[in-house]
Amino acid sequence: MKNIIGVRFKKLGKIYFFNPKNLKVKKGVKVIVETAQGEEYGEVVIPNRFVEDEKIIAPLKKVIRIANGRDHKHFEECRRKEKEAFKTCQKKIKEHGLAMTLTDVEYKFDDSKILFYFTADGRIDFRELVKDLAAIYKTRIELRQIGVRDEVKRIGGNGVCGRELCCCTFLRDFEAVSIKMAKEQNLSLNPSKISGNCGRLMCCLKYESGVYEEKLERLPSIGAIVKTPDGEGEVDNIETLREIIRVKVKDGDNIVSKKYPASEITIIKDNKAEKVDEEEIEHKQELEELEKLEQEDKKMETNEDEF
Repeated sequence: MKNIIGVRFKKLGKIYFFNPKNLKVKKGVKVIVETAQGEEYGEVVIPNRFVEDEKIIAPLKKVIRIANGRDHKHFEECRRKEKEAFKTCQKKIKEHGLAMTLTDVEYKFDDSKILFYFTADGRIDFRELVKDLAAIYKTRIELRQIGVRDEVKRIGGNGVCGRELCCCTFLRDFEAVSIKMAKEQNLSLNPSKISGNCGRLMCCLKYESGVYEEKLERLPSIGAIVKTPDGEGEVDNIETLREIIRVKVKDGDNIVSKKYPASEITIIKDNKAEKVDEEEIEHKQELEELEKLEQEDKKMETNEDEF
């Protein structure tokens, strides 16, 4: 067991464990810590606690000190400089005619470098821009291309549900999302209805995905032949979460639809064929493009694990 504290460097960034040594640190306290990129200013979100060794990525870096007045002042000064650097970089981007959109600027706390985050379609040759910025700021300059999800996370906004975006409130990591998840949840396959503010598939498709996968493994598919308390029939609808199956069964000379709990159904024949609906066919090209963009974004995703 090791004594640790959890520190976050951005509002919704990842939480990193540090060795507090002999310090007792409360939640909300600002600290200066040692990272792979030099000294950093962060906020304690997990106060002192003991964690099992296997849950820690060694070596555990140290807390240098609890932030003092000078540290707070320097941190605020970095934030002020970031706003100025943002305007300067935007001006230089226009001068060089680069097809890129600047989204954020980050001054490292120890003044070792300045990071400029941007979005663009494809690769950008920004070598001359870097030279100009290095000449102005006399420090190391790094331009980092990010995906549209990261951009929206930094900008903020509300989703179609009316609430503040998940990525701006509690979602720390972007997980892979797929059209398959929307299909399993029986959602509309119209891209405009399953895409978020970023133009990519909504992150919330992932939330219940595991539950749907587990249930669909056990439940029959639409079109399956099943045995019910009223005889054999064909499945024509499934309420996955409730595990209610609607089956077309013969009632005298008529065919009627009846609902049964999954526990009362026995599968006779089920090919588990993947359902293709009219919306999927209608929006086939758009859906394929969404899937392609998902894969490209995953490759581009910014990596914060270097702390």
